[in-house]
Amino acid sequence: MKTTYYGQSTVEIELSNGKKLLFDPFITHNPLAKDIDINSLKPDYILISHGHGDHIADLFEIQKNSGAKVICIAEIAGWLNSKGVDNVHGMNIGGGFNFDFGRVKMVNAVHSSTMPDGSPGGNPAGFLLSVEGKKIYFAGDTALTYDMKLLADENLNWAYLPIGDNYTMGADDAIKASAFINCKNIIGIHYDSFEVIRIDKDEVREKFIKAGLNLKLPAIGETIDL
Repeated sequence: MKTTYYGQSTVEIELSNGKKLLFDPFITHNPLAKDIDINSLKPDYILISHGHGDHIADLFEIQKNSGAKVICIAEIAGWLNSKGVDNVHGMNIGGGFNFDFGRVKMVNAVHSSTMPDGSPGGNPAGFLLSVEGKKIYFAGDTALTYDMKLLADENLNWAYLPIGDNYTMGADDAIKASAFINCKNIIGIHYDSFEVIRIDKDEVREKFIKAGLNLKLPAIGETIDL
């Protein structure tokens, strides 16, 4: 199993059977990801944490090119249906479903969610994946929340956590979140794309090291093993 980072909160997980899961596609409007060709992305599933433009900007194009099934909260599923996207699986917080690649459970996130046209986007969410014998948590955009402690006994192998501050939790709260969820292997997301979420990578890495955590900040387009 491996993961590729495409900037902001856009990550892809490729399973050993070749299935590809793409999260929160925001590439063409991110200058840091200018070298990524979205036409090369052919996921089998697209998972959407919430409705903000910096998480769904490339959803329609990638879904059209790939035919991927979109997994999202029920309100976004209905909005996508109204826009002509039919291959959608709506969920809600606390619910889980067994897909052909593994199990997805939708978990709480503390943020906001409005679609680009102003339509309500339901509740923001994170995802707990059980795939190929591993547990992976994609937090989406969120503040630090005690609900994360509910994941402590999941024996998580990896967690994608926002670290950019301002719109989400920053590095210090992400370190606390790592303790709440009992996971030492962290991939940072939602940073550097905008001026207000720029981070000092060396400083952030040092903080995670001092906390005894394994933080990965892959370059855009870089693939690492999970």
